[in-house]
Amino acid sequence: MKEIAVYPGTFDPVTFGHIDVIRRAAALYNKVIVAVADSRHKTPLFTVQERKEMLLTSLCGMGLDNVKVESFTGLVVDYAVRKNAKVIIRGIRMISDFEYEFQMALTNRKINPDIETMFMMPNESYSYLSSRLIKEVSFLGADVSSFVPEHVQKILERKFNYEQNSSLKRNRKKR
Repeated sequence: MKEIAVYPGTFDPVTFGHIDVIRRAAALYNKVIVAVADSRHKTPLFTVQERKEMLLTSLCGMGLDNVKVESFTGLVVDYAVRKNAKVIIRGIRMISDFEYEFQMALTNRKINPDIETMFMMPNESYSYLSSRLIKEVSFLGADVSSFVPEHVQKILERKFNYEQNSSLKRNRKKR
């Protein structure tokens, strides 16, 4: 395939599952635009700029010269048209994701039948990961180093003020 693909998401924060999908999409398409959603209906933990920086740092040194990180607002199908993309990449972790993603794909097709949706599953070792879960367990003091890049873990620790809340660390070590 020699087309442009858009991989949209909030990436709040980026996980190894996201990175796996980006890496594999980059092998399939000439150009992959990782599109960080500036969503008005979700309240992310990180700003759009913070999420873009986390992605850029995560992808640095991976040799993914055909991957670009941008942000967007509005409908992803409209953004895809503006970028001359023919494909929207959507990650599917579990069967529970499929119903929502299928509805979204059919809606996008109705809005613009020229844009296809490609469902990609992350490596099975990341299939249970979600940004929401990572934020929850990180907030409670869990070690998330096997789920996110090291710099993302440090950003989460700073965001949740681990140093000021050392009881979280002590409780985690006792288990």
